[in-house]
Amino acid sequence: MSRVVPIRLAALALVGLALLLVPIAGLLIRVPWSGLGGDLADSGDALRVSAVVSVLATTVAVGLGVPLAWLLARGRFRGRGLLRAAVLLPIVLPPVVSGVALLASLGRTGPVGRFLEVFLGFTLPFTTAGAVVAAAFVALPFVALVAEAGFRSVDRDLEDVAATLGAGPWRRFRRIALPQAVPALAAAVVLGWARALGEFGATVTFAGNLTGRTQTLPLAIFFELERDPEAAFSLSLLLVAISLLVLTAARRTWAR
Repeated sequence: MSRVVPIRLAALALVGLALLLVPIAGLLIRVPWSGLGGDLADSGDALRVSAVVSVLATTVAVGLGVPLAWLLARGRFRGRGLLRAAVLLPIVLPPVVSGVALLASLGRTGPVGRFLEVFLGFTLPFTTAGAVVAAAFVALPFVALVAEAGFRSVDRDLEDVAATLGAGPWRRFRRIALPQAVPALAAAVVLGWARALGEFGATVTFAGNLTGRTQTLPLAIFFELERDPEAAFSLSLLLVAISLLVLTAARRTWAR
């Protein structure tokens, strides 16, 4: 059987590849390599905030998204389709709308935000915790979507055999379903982290752009683009490099 790719498909594939690679090449051309070290040194606060926010947001997204994924994959109840739509809604929402929704519910005048301030004595908007919540809000659907696909691929026969041998639901999940879904869960973690690291709209709307507190690398890039475009190119290169390193390491882990 011939494996030659049709020339029209190959041409379209090359155009798609160019669409992905040309902007990165343009960025590499515009980066001020002589001043790269200074630009990166000046971005220390934004890098620290991005690291803290993305890791904490991914932890929250995984901790909540994996149970949601299991419920969507294995649950049998009315309204499951509506629940899935609600879980995936932040993927299609404009990021600024996500930020406005968070502000409306978790802000000082929002129902949950008012409760947090009155009874617990803290507020989320314009804080590092608020940036974590915003990033987790947009990352959780990616975690749930990929993890659900992983749980659907689990061999149900093995779970049935374990059940006949006396294994309870939690043990079957921990000893059978979870190990089989590890590759998908690893992909979910990486995608969730990448989404949290690159979050902009919801963060700037809900948490603001406060240096050393809520200004992540994407926000710093946007700020520098107006003040110092060369610094923005340097920070953009940093984000590209971090993303490539993590994706490469994750790919090697999945292969093993």
